[in-house]
Amino acid sequence: MARHAILSLSTGCRSVLLRTAYGKYAIPSLLVSSSTRVFRSRTVPSPASNNTPSVSYTRIFPSTVKRHQHSVSPGSPSLSIASKAEVQDSPELLAPYSPPSTGLLSVLPSSWVPYAELIRLDKPTGTYYLFFPCLFSTLLAAPLATPMASPISVLGTTFLFFSGALIMRGAGCTINDLWDRNLDPRVRRTRLRPIARGAVKPFSALVFTGAQLLAGLAILLQFPTQCLYYGIPSLLLVASYPLAKRVTHYPQVVLGLTFSWGAIMGFPALGIDLLHNSTAMMAAGYLYASNIAWTVLYDMIYAHMDIKDDAKAGIKSIALKYDKQTKQILTGLAATQVGLLAAAGVAAGAGPVFFVGSCGGAAATLVVMIWKLNLKSVKDCWWWFVNGCWFTGGAVATGLGAEYLVQYMS
Repeated sequence: MARHAILSLSTGCRSVLLRTAYGKYAIPSLLVSSSTRVFRSRTVPSPASNNTPSVSYTRIFPSTVKRHQHSVSPGSPSLSIASKAEVQDSPELLAPYSPPSTGLLSVLPSSWVPYAELIRLDKPTGTYYLFFPCLFSTLLAAPLATPMASPISVLGTTFLFFSGALIMRGAGCTINDLWDRNLDPRVRRTRLRPIARGAVKPFSALVFTGAQLLAGLAILLQFPTQCLYYGIPSLLLVASYPLAKRVTHYPQVVLGLTFSWGAIMGFPALGIDLLHNSTAMMAAGYLYASNIAWTVLYDMIYAHMDIKDDAKAGIKSIALKYDKQTKQILTGLAATQVGLLAAAGVAAGAGPVFFVGSCGGAAATLVVMIWKLNLKSVKDCWWWFVNGCWFTGGAVATGLGAEYLVQYMS
């Protein structure tokens, strides 16, 4: 069995293995895993080891060989030799993929699960982040419409925007995974994504993307015709974001341009022609810029979860560029976001309810998040990424909604 495993290796790997196995003090004992290529050699006590046996692990990679030795005291179980730190730091030693056993994905047909994972159906936070700018612009634009948009109209527009966000976020994830199909296997958090692990073939993902884009177009056609002219250009940004992280340390800015597009869309969706309404255009421009700052802020936190693996894989991010100054940059982004949000309110003629609820609420939630955030903890970064969406986005939406209702009822 071991002999067949050795013969199945490439010539270079086989040569390295044999040199390792038959070197000084080595008694070959082969442990082969089809998914990790981990080899173990038991060694007899060496003269310098004080009769303490040791075990060496040699991991074979396409271009490098890494050798790790761990001494164990007599009687220690052989399977406890690899330290926790090594297991945590080595993607190739992590657990293999297992189908979801809880949640929505667990009740889907097995053939659907990879596609549901591909669009992150079980991780809806990205959909919410894409939807919030649409909601903000709808609520900000409603009092500027002629006549003022009714609550029923606002609710209907909001529902269409959420449907579009769900579909287009899924399309964006699929496009991203197609671009990253050779990078994702090298990052612990993404190594088991459907394309990366081979559960969805690139051609199938491409066809699936086309179907999602057609569904998104069907949603867009439910809006006034002028929304087509504003919505379709955003597809260029959706396709370019995965490329940006290969050529610049500021892919979060490109993501901001993409995810914030909805901050413009609420105005034409309610029948406001931005090209002939300077007040609405200024309000939309400030709101769009505010959401760009917010996107860079929360995605910088998100990027800290993969900062070590990104550095090894050659993936660029603002988190890598400014790792030591992250909190200062987050503070600056928060101030920029709130300031531009206030400017949007001034341009739209908003009242004190907006400034207290939206601007004050956003400032308070961002200050608390930046103060309490532990950038060295993947778990903490994820918690604030997920919950910060609702804290800040919810505060801004609540203030905008209250301001709209005050103006509608007055």
